[in-house]
Amino acid sequence: MLRRTAAIVAAVFLLVGILGFIPGVTTNYDAMTFAGHESEAMLLGVFKVSILHNIVHLLFGVVGLALARSASGSRAFLIGGGVIYLVLWIYGLVIDHDSSANFVPLNNADNWLHLGLAIGMIGLGLLLGIRMNRAAEVRRPSGER
Repeated sequence: MLRRTAAIVAAVFLLVGILGFIPGVTTNYDAMTFAGHESEAMLLGVFKVSILHNIVHLLFGVVGLALARSASGSRAFLIGGGVIYLVLWIYGLVIDHDSSANFVPLNNADNWLHLGLAIGMIGLGLLLGIRMNRAAEVRRPSGER
């Protein structure tokens, strides 16, 4: 279950990265910049994106799929990725969205999505990791540790 969940999360990131490059799904596509807060492209008309932002989603998905090949890698992807999104959420709260520090680019919808991703990914990694460990203990003969 842990590996499958990590693979699904990774596949969603790949899909989001691809969708960010599709006009229509991404509104104001012609106003997309490589990076920076100047990009006016909006994935689904809500989330600010840039070429760099889309590439990051694609790379995150590829790394997630590679890590999903093992249980420990899956757990690391979910928890580590969740921590990355938690840091990104904090970053999005403290920077001025109209400053050059907003290189990703971010808006309020992105910030709250990042918090949701952080909570969801960390929670899944922890809960499914615990479940996996308990299942492994049940399978062991009683004398082994």
